[in-house]
Amino acid sequence: MYEYKARVVDVYDADTITVDVDLGFNAWLRGVKVRLTGIDAPEVRGEERPDGLVSRDWLRAEILGQDIVMKTTKDGTGKGKYGRWLAELFRADGNIISINQELVTKGLASPASY
Repeated sequence: MYEYKARVVDVYDADTITVDVDLGFNAWLRGVKVRLTGIDAPEVRGEERPDGLVSRDWLRAEILGQDIVMKTTKDGTGKGKYGRWLAELFRADGNIISINQELVTKGLASPASY
């Protein structure tokens, strides 16, 4: 497991975000697409759109523009089938509750294994 500090620069939907990753020593990896692992959120297009917008808007209000901590695991590439990094998210303030789990607890996403 690897842990990175990052700043959230975009929330596409409740399980896909874009971050700038702090690599330390004033080095950043910008525009990294991240898939929130262990959850499946409604899509913002198609039939799920109304629920998808509610889930996305909650996540935006919680983390957009904020610093977070990402915990990633490597599965050979560390990326899912769409080329996004897979990560569990935590607030940078030390809150030990997973943001991924919060989405599930609030009914904004479902648990998923893939």
